Amino acid sequence: MNPNRLAWNQRQKTLRRLLASGGDHPAAIGLFLQQHAAVHTAQLAGDGGWSFADEVWQDLHDEQARCIPPNGEHSIAWLIWHLARIEDATMNVLLAGQAQVFQDGWFDRLAVPERHTGNLMGPEEIARFSAAIDLNALREYRTAVGRSTRAAVLALEPADVGQKVSPARLQRLLDEGAVIPSATGLLDYWGGLTYAGLLLMPPTRHNFIHLNEALRLRAKLKR
Repeated sequence: MNPNRLAWNQRQKTLRRLLASGGDHPAAIGLFLQQHAAVHTAQLAGDGGWSFADEVWQDLHDEQARCIPPNGEHSIAWLIWHLARIEDATMNVLLAGQAQVFQDGWFDRLAVPERHTGNLMGPEEIARFSAAIDLNALREYRTAVGRSTRAAVLALEPADVGQKVSPARLQRLLDEGAVIPSATGLLDYWGGLTYAGLLLMPPTRHNFIHLNEALRLRAKLKR
């Protein structure tokens, strides 16, 4: 594995321990911010550190970002959308109890009819979506989501980390169309997590998993 991604994995184990122990809240939040920055663009943190997202996007043509390789399921554009929507929904609604970034005019800017996370979309839907989405707006949206996540996490108090997700906030995701009724397994999963569990998955590990998928797609497309 690439040394940067290997180091990210090692730090994630440390983050898990820090969040589980609850003994050093500032250290846990600082490490979260480091892990989170690495799976967004370098622009997000502004510290010149390694960026997995920039690695995926570097020299990637628009048609490559939209392409679903033969026998593939996703495009890179769809993966980035999925990551942004999941992070937006979980961090802003479930963690912070505030409006999604998406609600601030992004539906029109992104130029796609979907408001949800993309879970359970079929191959034809993903192909149509990938052809239609405004890629510049997509990248800007994901950065805006990342900034909102960082502000929400910095506002957490030590006692917040062990809290469970509120059922009312889970219902909001259905009401707002962020999760479709056929994908309510997501809500069951998130509803079983503490805030610490949320921090360990959607804005960090989930991003890392799908950026690895995007990197594999990129390699196929660059051959």
